[in-house]
Amino acid sequence: MTVKIVAFITVKPDADEAFIAAARICVAASRAEPGVLHYDLWRETEGAQRFVFNELYVDDAAVGQHMASDHFKVFGLAARDLAAGRPEIIKTHAIDVAD
Repeated sequence: MTVKIVAFITVKPDADEAFIAAARICVAASRAEPGVLHYDLWRETEGAQRFVFNELYVDDAAVGQHMASDHFKVFGLAARDLAAGRPEIIKTHAIDVAD
């Protein structure tokens, strides 16, 4: 069953460029993972202007493989220093409601 993850991250003032640089490496490597269907970084246009990771995986095992990857661990360490607080992470499974 496919898995959708949306992660919201607020970074410290003046840390945007460093965060984007670290994310760029993680996004590129994540897109090359066999179980990743979609992996993008977005930015809110209003309000807190949080960074938003939009991720889609083939299944829960692919999520686990991603979280265990070296590039994700390196990004996690960098993001921890750049983030203003803990990320908000939403994990979902698809519900087929089509006729």
